Amino acid sequence: MTTFSDAEHFDVIVLGGGAAGLFCAFNAGRRGRRVLVLEHNDRVGRKIEISGGGRCNFTNLRAAPENYISNNPDFCRSALARFSPEDFLSFVESRDVRWHEKKLGQLFCNDGSRRMIAMLLEECAQAGVDVRCGVRIGEVAKPEKFRVGTSSGVFLSDSLVMATGGLSFAKLGATGLGHDIARQFGLRVTPMRPGLVPLVPHPSVHSLFAPLSGVSLPVRALCGGAMFEESLLLTHRSFSGPAVLQISNYWHPGETVAFDLLPDGAEPSFAGAGDVAAQLARAWPRRFAETWCKNFAPQKPSAQWTARERRETADMLRRWPVIFLESEGYPKAEVTVGGVDTRDLSSKTMEARNVPGLYFVGETVDVTGWLGGYNFQWAWASAHAAATFV
Repeated sequence: MTTFSDAEHFDVIVLGGGAAGLFCAFNAGRRGRRVLVLEHNDRVGRKIEISGGGRCNFTNLRAAPENYISNNPDFCRSALARFSPEDFLSFVESRDVRWHEKKLGQLFCNDGSRRMIAMLLEECAQAGVDVRCGVRIGEVAKPEKFRVGTSSGVFLSDSLVMATGGLSFAKLGATGLGHDIARQFGLRVTPMRPGLVPLVPHPSVHSLFAPLSGVSLPVRALCGGAMFEESLLLTHRSFSGPAVLQISNYWHPGETVAFDLLPDGAEPSFAGAGDVAAQLARAWPRRFAETWCKNFAPQKPSAQWTARERRETADMLRRWPVIFLESEGYPKAEVTVGGVDTRDLSSKTMEARNVPGLYFVGETVDVTGWLGGYNFQWAWASAHAAATFV
């Protein structure tokens, strides 16, 4: 049995070697803290690697509290205000990380995700942070100091930072460890569900559009008081694309999402004896136009439509209602909606109110951002907040 004297002692132990964990670790190390990062994968940054299609959409210039959902929408204000997208951009530029803006404020690494991971590891090395991979976490306790039992021995620390992420992408090592430890120490955890995830439509709609897998078109998606104007992508299993991924954060199983299929504001005339599908194919891919018109428009020349049929079809184009029974779940979700209840955390320090020295950052917390670099910015900002106090 490992005794207290046999255990390795640190000022700060960070569980999780992702964006939030590494950023918190080296910022704490800069303050002279002796920091240990424990990562159960064989290397750090597995989720960073695949982000942005391998290009790492590392922040969004537009990131503001309004771009995040939480049971307490104001919780993220403090951390985001004290470490902004401009702050992180200045940081990466000072490290010669080249970047470009794609659209809507989304910033990407020119040299790919591995450059971001390399930079984070370089910073950890310079700050004297001890990063260990392939370490399985066992028991976590706090008799006096925090005691972390692992496959590589026992470690003790004054502060413990949970940066273990959410439940999305289990194939990359995601687990519920952070939430389990929160509960163990008496913190509340809000209900969780997959976010930024493709949605599976009702079978009656799925059977119509599954053969159109790969077809994409611009739409405006509306649900739960939210609206996103982006592209819809049809797949053989679901509706996907940025518009659907964004609205999925506001949707619940069985709810309807309304799609404005002419988001540019064009008004269909339905004039003459021409084919309505041909007219709509000017705005849509032809296969989508033909399938949609066959199933949702009157089956006769538009010149024969009644005033009511014109009105109802126009309304359908503006708010096409699609019922989604389920999502594709955590294996396809980019984030977890929900997490450690913010009522039990300090918005200034990310520390548990009733457990001194215990901190939660990044996706473990009930703060979920939009698609497009917002969740990375929350990782940096929340980690920076904790690192200032650990």
